Amino acid sequence: MPLIGRSILRAATCAAALALATVPGIAQESEAQAIQSDQGKAPAAPPADPASLRICASAKQPPLSMRDGSGLENRIATAVADAMGKKPVFVWLDKPAIYLVRDGLEKKICDVVVGLDSDDPRVLTTKPYYRSGYVFITRADKDLDVKSWSDPRLKSVDHMVVPFGSPGEAMLKDIGRYEEDMAYLYSLVNFRSPRNQYTQIDPARIVSEVANDKADVGVAFAPDVARYVQASTVPLRITLVPNDTVSSDGRPMPQMFDQAMGVRKDDPALKGALDAAITKAKPEIAAILKQDGVPVAATN
Repeated sequence: MPLIGRSILRAATCAAALALATVPGIAQESEAQAIQSDQGKAPAAPPADPASLRICASAKQPPLSMRDGSGLENRIATAVADAMGKKPVFVWLDKPAIYLVRDGLEKKICDVVVGLDSDDPRVLTTKPYYRSGYVFITRADKDLDVKSWSDPRLKSVDHMVVPFGSPGEAMLKDIGRYEEDMAYLYSLVNFRSPRNQYTQIDPARIVSEVANDKADVGVAFAPDVARYVQASTVPLRITLVPNDTVSSDGRPMPQMFDQAMGVRKDDPALKGALDAAITKAKPEIAAILKQDGVPVAATN
């Protein structure tokens, strides 16, 4: 979850996304134990049990994490728990995913966080279980198949929509059009400043802005938006941003990131068990990513 790399905020959102109610073939919450929390209160820690895997889960991170169990990361976590021969127990926090390590893992009310960057310094990370990156989102009926930040058309298109604190925002500034889009971007979060509080544009809103022709180009982390792109009634295209993107002064601007699971640094045994289960569950993980339309690249 890097902030300028990927975004230590998961570059998703804390707003209610246009979540799909149910997705065929996805295990629902009733099929896995779930510990829920009241708004603003820490959930009670379920007892440690060798037969279960306590998974830290955000109730405010659609479409990656959703209470009905249909979130991308919920399903991946379930597949890995199954491969371990353990029962998945979701410990739900009514907070965005950026707080899962601090308020869940470190407080020992859960034991694993799903969907972290593989170099996250706060935790002991597993081997990557997939690699994806930022994408350009455009309407398929427009001759605007953007493939690179060096495309000169990006300087003259109508609005571009990007997550705050992301590589997309950094590149928007780098090509000299951030001020042009700043008021528009802030309007999407009711003009709340992201400087002193967690504020993020809903990934579903990013997609709908492009689909509804309010923005010509959207840029977002693929897992955050792929489901909405796939479900859009307006045909859209997504293109992975090249990982060799550089700023105007020659600085590398990474766009692709290995995703891993994180455990407490004093729990190498759990990391080892998760590593083995990730290898075993690789076909199931690939199928889940394909079902959501997430473009993937080879892991490093």
